[in-house]
Amino acid sequence: MQMPKPSEADKERFRSVVPDHPDVVVKPMFGNLGAFVNGNMFAGLFGPTIGIKLSENDKADLESSHQTQPFGPEERPMGGYVGLPEAWNDNPAKAEPWVAKAFARVAALPAKEPKARAPKKQG
Repeated sequence: MQMPKPSEADKERFRSVVPDHPDVVVKPMFGNLGAFVNGNMFAGLFGPTIGIKLSENDKADLESSHQTQPFGPEERPMGGYVGLPEAWNDNPAKAEPWVAKAFARVAALPAKEPKARAPKKQG
């Protein structure tokens, strides 16, 4: 599976549309970026594509009115996420309200519990 690498401009565009909120954490993921709230990812960057996790109604609305794309590897897109239209890469202001909807939806979910680390093997 080929992992696309975002350019520095892609990373900056992603950061510019993520809400400026104290609970938001942006961190690297497999050479790309993810935006998290309470441990849950609400937006990600895969190459130049921004993907967001919306409610089913918002996702259907976005997909019916804009040319969205799958988010993640072509062979195995991430379930529950939708890739924002490629045409929006030149106009981040179009992405901002949709990323904000994803943030609001995911912020309302229970916080993700950190995974327990496996005990170190002895011997």
